[in-house]
Amino acid sequence: MATPFLTFQKFNDAGLATTVAEKLKEQHIEFQLENEQPNFDPSYAFNTVEPTIHLKVQANDFSKAHIALEEYYQGQLQDVDPDYYLLSFSNQELQEIIKKPDEWGHFDYALAKKLLAERGISITPAKAEQLKEERLHELAKPETTGIYWIYAGYLFAVLGGILGILLGYIITYFKKTLPNGDRVFVYPEAERVHGKRILILSVISIPAWYIWRFWMIQG
Repeated sequence: MATPFLTFQKFNDAGLATTVAEKLKEQHIEFQLENEQPNFDPSYAFNTVEPTIHLKVQANDFSKAHIALEEYYQGQLQDVDPDYYLLSFSNQELQEIIKKPDEWGHFDYALAKKLLAERGISITPAKAEQLKEERLHELAKPETTGIYWIYAGYLFAVLGGILGILLGYIITYFKKTLPNGDRVFVYPEAERVHGKRILILSVISIPAWYIWRFWMIQG
């Protein structure tokens, strides 16, 4: 079975997405560029600025792609604008970037390491890998839907609404992609059990409501 392509990075800027994709192509890393609508997430229901251009690579190429982009941006550090915001960051703020490279991007990550080294704080390859592993462990932790979404799911399920199926499916099956290409469930097992119940109840209640309405009309 072919290895699926997963979202490696998201962009609002089509030009930047193409530039990054070309750097991967130079390293013989297969990719796909796709325009996608933002995933439904109850906590971001009114978010209209989520990036919609997805750069996708195969899961087993994630590490190779990270290395390729880090090496590319390493060669761009001599052209940093004197007013670039990272230059005013404290050591602690720069270290936060090293701890969370997924939030800052490859250029800021490479620049943060360079600035720290110039200030006498060297981030060795072993230390960088340790921090990345710690970050992966943190990102892999399940998120919580919030008890009100569980209640809402049961309510929609009982009322026979399609929203019950949607919420049940999201809680049960949604996964997130980690920076190393691994896929893990978004929500904890206890909440996923509720999600399955909501899904099953919704599937049962929808035809039940149609049958009940049919009998009421016939009566």
